[in-house]
Amino acid sequence: MKLLRNFTAGVAALAMGGIATASADTWDMPTPYPDKTFHTANIIEFAKDVETATSGDLKIKIHSAGSLFKHPEIKNAVRSGQVPIGEFFLSRLSNEHAAFGADSLPFLATNYDDAGKLWAAQKPVISALLDKQGLMPLFSVPWPPQGLYTKKEIKTVDDLKGLKFRAYNATLEKFAQLTGAAPTQVEVPDIPQAYATGRVEAMITSPSTGANSKAWDFVSHYTHIQAWVPKNIVVINKKYWRKLDEATQQAVLAAAEKAEKRGWAMSQEETAAKIKIMQDNGVTIVNPPAAELMTGLKKVGEDMLSDWKESAGDEGSEILTSYGK
Repeated sequence: MKLLRNFTAGVAALAMGGIATASADTWDMPTPYPDKTFHTANIIEFAKDVETATSGDLKIKIHSAGSLFKHPEIKNAVRSGQVPIGEFFLSRLSNEHAAFGADSLPFLATNYDDAGKLWAAQKPVISALLDKQGLMPLFSVPWPPQGLYTKKEIKTVDDLKGLKFRAYNATLEKFAQLTGAAPTQVEVPDIPQAYATGRVEAMITSPSTGANSKAWDFVSHYTHIQAWVPKNIVVINKKYWRKLDEATQQAVLAAAEKAEKRGWAMSQEETAAKIKIMQDNGVTIVNPPAAELMTGLKKVGEDMLSDWKESAGDEGSEILTSYGK
């Protein structure tokens, strides 16, 4: 029913001129984050590269910050053909299959080298799962390693007990629960308001999101725990893909490869730069974190990995085996 409502809303918006028609030469692309987020900036460059490489035969119109479809709706909007292409946070799909959440497992991959190896192991599995839904991944770009944002210094896991904790996927919800915190779903654009109204008291997210959300207005401490390196993914509806001629397909694939390389480089540059911005604005940067805190958090990560192996089944085993080589 929700999908039907979204489709009806899309048709109504189209009738009023609110959505550009997804035609042979113009594709609408919803993204969840504002233009100033490096993921969106990278996708804007991707769209330019596609337009240039196809001599304007294929144009991609970016609808950022959830302006066309809200983040939770983007994947299904692409799957249903309401839009040909879209971006979303990969581990949001972990409720569909645990394999989608491998990159958000605490302390499995905590740096860019390991994150790259994990993506190489995860991509074939993800591609097969998405193929069953008529989707094809084009490229994926990581966020900086995730850190802990709080209104006080956190020295042990016990210090997190009872805190209202922002969650953005099922994995983080479970992580919060295991630490004794109370998870609540909050999207990136709503973070400042969630803190202001008391819905959230702590969160784990990237330095990019923290700085872009002006975290200094609502937290006092950033602890650089480098919990995981999660990714966004750009996918395309295969029906639209098959309508492209071979030359256009190759142009899109080349632009996607370029975007992935550029995006990974942008992500690495973000980490130190955004942490410095937060420090310059008065946030206390705790690096390295307290040893007792890290011991407790890694124990939570071990428990979650054990549970994940069971729920991820053969696909999870394939990912971990390939990652371990």
